[in-house]
Amino acid sequence: MQEQLNTVFASYQGEKNELIPVLQDVQEEIGYLPEEAMREVARFVRMPEAKVFGVATFYARFHLEPRGEHIIRLCCGTACHVRGAAKIADKIKTMLDVDVGGTTEDMNYTYEEVACIGACGLAPVMTIDDKTFGKLDPDKTEKTIKKFGEDSAEGGEA
Repeated sequence: MQEQLNTVFASYQGEKNELIPVLQDVQEEIGYLPEEAMREVARFVRMPEAKVFGVATFYARFHLEPRGEHIIRLCCGTACHVRGAAKIADKIKTMLDVDVGGTTEDMNYTYEEVACIGACGLAPVMTIDDKTFGKLDPDKTEKTIKKFGEDSAEGGEA
């Protein structure tokens, strides 16, 4: 991990005002923000560890636990809620055996619920990584996730 941190730190001066970009780059490099990495960031930008941990826990974009290779985000906004997002959520949680914010044991998927994806016309809608899937029902959701997993395993597009 130290080598990864050194790679990130090489692009910065170690100034306090660089904290958020440094955290973003560390997360990009490692995949999440482990405790030890945040301690090293605190030393690098010469800030108390508590401040660095405070920033990392304040912003939802920072993740303190390892995440899956693929991120599933289910929209739970009004349009999606009205059109059955709760049933989609139940299907995803059961199928992957995860709770909201959880990651599958095989580290393939992390499941999140978001307030809005911005595709209300496709409600209910979810994204897997950067791909959007809409007009879902529980069966279509299961087929989509299975197909995405198969396509990803083959190295193809989902």
